[in-house]
Amino acid sequence: MRKPLVWLSILGAATLVAAQASAGDQWVGTWKINAAKSQTGGNAVRAQTLKFETTADGVKLTSVGTDAEGKPMQGGYTSKFDGKDVPWTGNPMADTAAPKRIDDNTYENVWKKAGKATVTAKVSVSKDGKTLTVSQTGTDAKGAAVSSVAVYDRQ
Repeated sequence: MRKPLVWLSILGAATLVAAQASAGDQWVGTWKINAAKSQTGGNAVRAQTLKFETTADGVKLTSVGTDAEGKPMQGGYTSKFDGKDVPWTGNPMADTAAPKRIDDNTYENVWKKAGKATVTAKVSVSKDGKTLTVSQTGTDAKGAAVSSVAVYDRQ
């Protein structure tokens, strides 16, 4: 009778450790762009919501919104935030992402298209956990320089 109880205790402890490890990533949650505080230039979006959620495969990012021309956009990826390339759907400037966790509040993401780095994004969450800021530099699909700062509010 004790064996099932021991396994349940071990399983419970392992689950708790895994949950605590992922809980440190302060960007996990839902974020909506604050256009008034953002400086997106030519890459403006009319609306965008980012959703980061913890899954068995890592953190899953889903992005939904409307681009500058009013067209719907949707994309995402799942990563362990270890700096390794993962497939990225729905991003015209990248087909892979390589997010790397810096600390609980910050990660850096190198975007690549056909193996070539296009954009580097630094993502950070404010100390109060209410604001997510994405600073991007690099080149777009046409080779033009990209530099923007997008500010998101936690939902």
